[in-house]
Amino acid sequence: MTGRRLRWGILSTANIGRTKVIPGIKASPSSQVVAIASRDRARAGEVASELGIERAYGSYEELIADGEVDAIYNPLPNHLHVDYTLAAARAGKHVLCEKPIALSVREAERLRECPANVTVAEAFMVRYHPQWLRVREIVRSGELGEARAVRAVFSYVNMDADDVRNKPEIGGGAILDIGCYPVTGGRFFFEAEPKRVVALIDRCPRFGTDRQASVIADFGEGRQLAFTVSTQLVGHQSIEIIGTRARAEIVVPFNAPQGEATAVLVDEGLSFDGHLARREVIAPCDQYAEQAEAFARSVLTGKPLPWGIDDAIASMRVLDAIFESERAGGWVTV
Repeated sequence: MTGRRLRWGILSTANIGRTKVIPGIKASPSSQVVAIASRDRARAGEVASELGIERAYGSYEELIADGEVDAIYNPLPNHLHVDYTLAAARAGKHVLCEKPIALSVREAERLRECPANVTVAEAFMVRYHPQWLRVREIVRSGELGEARAVRAVFSYVNMDADDVRNKPEIGGGAILDIGCYPVTGGRFFFEAEPKRVVALIDRCPRFGTDRQASVIADFGEGRQLAFTVSTQLVGHQSIEIIGTRARAEIVVPFNAPQGEATAVLVDEGLSFDGHLARREVIAPCDQYAEQAEAFARSVLTGKPLPWGIDDAIASMRVLDAIFESERAGGWVTV
């Protein structure tokens, strides 16, 4: 592996790629970004020039066919995730695909057709941030006692009718866009899968999207995940793991600032306002760079990532059950 770097191609000039993921990949010692594609060749050229990327393509297919690209980052709108991930994998490319990996578990199951010799993973960058790894370490240590509750909130305001997140027919709405993060949090910290879910969902009369959802997921043995997500509530995010002896909180759990220090709190309940909680500072980190480096090293060394296609399908199964609970009006088995 000495001296070799994974050569990345980027599908689309999406904002998350330009501002978050591409800078993260470029900060990964085992990676380099060599190509970018857009359906607008001029736009691809403009972004390539802006970010110092050597090749720009006017179609996604051209980039996938580039023999000097080893891996693809796929941040296309949700309804295009599976088709282009499959196309890239069949062309021998490894794929890091944005969340959610599909619109349904049935669609996600198609990814099992990917060749066995390519790495495909869902881009949950939070799982690579040292703050998430530290809190899971605390949970595993028993310091919290029995971890029985994970509580989370994730919200923002977006009233742009042209934004893909407000188009239900292509996978817009709060649950698929940000509800997947608390679901991932529950699965990550409990290290288990939920058995059943129940959801209360409010739909936007203008867009038809799930603009607000509150969900309870039962992991069995007294373990519960409860979260609220919204695309039309004031911006806020939080996650905490509550045990029989203490609780742990990640101060900025999902959009941790790139290259800045973060913090986790461990609170034994000595004061109700939390001022006696222990505060652990996590060294400056770019979670997108951590994700890119882990992905690249997995490909270059042949050592599998902890999370692959099976994990993405399992996550999608929970999201499917949440929507089914809305239709059924009650608890749904996952």
